[in-house]
Amino acid sequence: MSQFDSKAFLQSVSSSPGVYRMYDSEETVIYVGKAKDLKKRLTSYFRKNLPNVKTHALVSHIANIDVTVTHSETDALLLENDYIKQYMPRYNVLLRDDKSYPYILLSHHKHPRLAYHRGPKRHKGSYFGPYPNGGAVRESLHLMQKIFPIRQCEDVYYKARSRPCLQYQIGRCSAPCVAKINDEEYAAQVKLASLFLKGRDQQVMSELVLKMETAAHMLEYEQAARFRDQISALRRVAEQQEVSHTSGDMDVIGAYYASGVACFHLLFIRDGKIFGSRSYYPKVPAQTELDEVLSSFMLQFYLNADSQRTVPKEILLSHDFADLPVLVDAIQSALDKKVEIKTKVRSERAKFLKLALTNATNAVNTRLSHKSTVEQRFLLLEEAIEVSKAVTRMECFDISHTMGESTVASCVVFNREGPNKAEYRRYNISGITPGDDYAAMKQALTRRFDNIEKSGKVPDILFIDGGTGQLRIAQKVVDEKFANLDVAPLLIGVAKGEGRKPGLETLIYGENEQSFTLPADSGALHLIQHIRDESHRFAITGHRNKRQKTRNTSTLESIAGVGPKRRKALLQYLGGIQEVKGASVSELAKVPGISVEMAQTIHDSLRGS
Repeated sequence: MSQFDSKAFLQSVSSSPGVYRMYDSEETVIYVGKAKDLKKRLTSYFRKNLPNVKTHALVSHIANIDVTVTHSETDALLLENDYIKQYMPRYNVLLRDDKSYPYILLSHHKHPRLAYHRGPKRHKGSYFGPYPNGGAVRESLHLMQKIFPIRQCEDVYYKARSRPCLQYQIGRCSAPCVAKINDEEYAAQVKLASLFLKGRDQQVMSELVLKMETAAHMLEYEQAARFRDQISALRRVAEQQEVSHTSGDMDVIGAYYASGVACFHLLFIRDGKIFGSRSYYPKVPAQTELDEVLSSFMLQFYLNADSQRTVPKEILLSHDFADLPVLVDAIQSALDKKVEIKTKVRSERAKFLKLALTNATNAVNTRLSHKSTVEQRFLLLEEAIEVSKAVTRMECFDISHTMGESTVASCVVFNREGPNKAEYRRYNISGITPGDDYAAMKQALTRRFDNIEKSGKVPDILFIDGGTGQLRIAQKVVDEKFANLDVAPLLIGVAKGEGRKPGLETLIYGENEQSFTLPADSGALHLIQHIRDESHRFAITGHRNKRQKTRNTSTLESIAGVGPKRRKALLQYLGGIQEVKGASVSELAKVPGISVEMAQTIHDSLRGS
């Protein structure tokens, strides 16, 4: 690789503000940065005594640099964010926050429904949110069911009802589908729910009190009692959520960074209530300074338009950093609204900030403790099996099926930090005798190592959840696939002990089939149990999903003219495959998209006529 000529390059660099992209010898962008003065900033990278280990490692990989001049430092910051999102450079702090945020949807039907919504707003209705995560939405919907008896069922299910469902029986739906409530009363409940979701609790409370008193005055005591129960439920919820005597929207961010692990814990406060909280763990290159971690997170978090996040006018941050004023200008410019970022606050706001910082600190300490424990277990495992080099990657395979049906193989991956879930894989097994675990294991391992030369991801240890038979099959595949390679994984079988009790496992080497055991309290055994249990969980989850899908659709897939849309309509409208099988021709014909002729065809096919 030719050495990058920094002197020649720096002679032509402008002193204007702008963005620079650094490339390695393979023309991959490895770092994106912005500068108020490009020449001054880039010159600092090529000094003789670099103070930062990360900068030294970065410079050693530079093969080329591209420069883009901008009108201002604010424009440079915005462009830097776009480039980071586009190239995901390995030396930048990266926030993976690519999921859109969930909302609660109140539809515009005759009888509106409350529903979980994520993604583009295609449906007609009112959207409330965004919420920090799906759990917060589901918790809110669960609370709403207790307070406002509004339907949350799918439209096809709602239209197919001829009698009230279980939600009505337990008092969580007023059953508008079968006219158990008149339209006027239902509309009144929808209005109250809408006000509640907008944060107008006191207005909702006042209207419910008025309704209760009116009902009592009219001697409609059962109706009054229902309003009383609604008021009690609403008060309990309001007491749990109330955290501030002043209304307002703000994000509170506690940041903690130690030993290469960073956590940003956010409290989303809307109308004086904690709307939800969420922790973010950006990917931080080694030896990165705190200022860069803070600046990168704030930039990528608040300028991620894909997330559909609403940005409040006030943001509280636990730490100050040099680029904060420029960042505020960039956010205001991008969003075209006034935004304040405060790092020094008092009274209630200080309590919020302290709470967020405590959560971030605890999260980092927990992660570091976990990493330390996993590292210790890796060292104990290396000692127990006497390997000559450090173990950096382990994989474990398991097979799951029910009487040979819907066979699935799992491959889970562990590194020195624990489970590496991004590299987990499942293999749908086909073309074998049902229930043949040996053939299933052979197929899964063959597919895993078919292109091992290209992927280069060779495990140091390959665990097989099973006894000698499965281990022999695995060893045969590995010997074949790694015959022309210099490296091959060490195979170890994990056979269940007496009574399948944890701690009694027998371990078997693949090459010589020599068995050995480890003490029940051994950290090395605990690591093996962890990866074995994780592979079993991953396999059985995949198997259950595949089995359920097969059982729900297989009988319908064989019927000519019944495609995915009609299958979905039949299952949703009638409530499941058993209901479809038991339906008459006239009932089948009521399903949207199913004609009388098609209903007859389905009816005859399901009964073998």
